[in-house]
Amino acid sequence: MSSQMYTELSAAPSSGSALELRFTEDTSLTEVMRLRVQSLQRSGQKRQEGERLLLPHEAVYRLDFANQELTFVHWSVSLIGNGRVTVTGISQLWTPDLTHLMTRQLLEPVGTFWRNAGDPEDTPLKCLEADIQEFGERIAELAKVRKVMYFLFAFKEGAEADKVSISVEFNQA
Repeated sequence: MSSQMYTELSAAPSSGSALELRFTEDTSLTEVMRLRVQSLQRSGQKRQEGERLLLPHEAVYRLDFANQELTFVHWSVSLIGNGRVTVTGISQLWTPDLTHLMTRQLLEPVGTFWRNAGDPEDTPLKCLEADIQEFGERIAELAKVRKVMYFLFAFKEGAEADKVSISVEFNQA
């Protein structure tokens, strides 16, 4: 059981101490969003205009920022096997018990990492380097004004949550 790390993109010179933050699934928020979908299906209602419902292959993840003065360094992604993982940031401090997730709260660009079916497992993961660079820098910028940030992870083309690990490394001021 091997995994492939993607750690090539570096944005900042090493100044200050390194801090690696691992994305963790927020199972309670994922469940709240799944219950919202089920509730709409049972009652036959439609989603609110602009509301973003959770799809079956998605889950809510989070990063917790103990330090808020960060500079993006690089992504570390491991994926066992083949598949595609898309990470979408949520721009506002989102409180699903008070508000529904709206499409306007989703950040662009997204981070997409993949290995195609048929590629050997030791093939490095592919990504859109400019997008993940910009996304990492935006996360560092948003960390200045919040302690927690939420993300939607989409697992496609064979990727599964238990076969993926993603973290972001920052330099601390």
